[in-house]
Amino acid sequence: MFEALIKRGFQFEFSSHAAAILALDFPDAIVELEQALDQVSIPIEEIIGSGGGETKGTQRLRRALSELGWRKTIFTIEKRVNGTPRQSVSHEIDHVRTFANGVVALEIEWNNKDPFFDRDLENFKRSHGEGAISVGVIVTRGASLQAQMESLVKKFADERQLSTVQSLLDLGLNPTRRQQDDYERRVRTGLSFREAWSKSFVQDKFGQATTHWKKLDDRLRRGVGNPCPLVLVGLPASVVTFGEGLDVRRIAEGEEGALL
Repeated sequence: MFEALIKRGFQFEFSSHAAAILALDFPDAIVELEQALDQVSIPIEEIIGSGGGETKGTQRLRRALSELGWRKTIFTIEKRVNGTPRQSVSHEIDHVRTFANGVVALEIEWNNKDPFFDRDLENFKRSHGEGAISVGVIVTRGASLQAQMESLVKKFADERQLSTVQSLLDLGLNPTRRQQDDYERRVRTGLSFREAWSKSFVQDKFGQATTHWKKLDDRLRRGVGNPCPLVLVGLPASVVTFGEGLDVRRIAEGEEGALL
């Protein structure tokens, strides 16, 4: 299961017999997840241009899932007394797919604040407890991507020969005064501008308090979301590509596939 993706560095973790449930009851879900995830590719320019927000690459993953039938769904759980509504709770899950043997739900957390994991896992737990879903899947930044993010950003800075704040402005980036002060502070410690900017960018946009593998795995170890069968998927550093020649300014402005 997921062997080709694992060879590419994707991480998978299963809880509450989720692997067995997928293999026995949802073989088509495995095929569709493999198909969608295998297409994931994120040019480094999209990471820089997104400023920490959702990249075009993750948006493409959402579209690929949607085209396979994994659609946004609102679940409403309602309590009635003698036919009269007494309590109603609704929650939205971004990607839900109904198969012959049940329902699989999926959320993508590229770079939110890490408490979003609690929300997703509790939604899965509640939905599973009410019989609305069979398995919950969460896709996030994997350990290798989180660990190598700074070196990936530094490689971009080296390739573009970024050496001053003006070079960032010329690229289409607009660092705040606080961010510029942070670059200057780091340079005073002996770092090059590229090193200072790379460290500052990653710590500011992809810090430890954001959604990534360790934060999700920690919750799994604590039992958050139990007893819903869960599949955790970590996007590896290998999904980040170089040499695409994309225009960071146009990406930041919301235009996709803008070549220099």
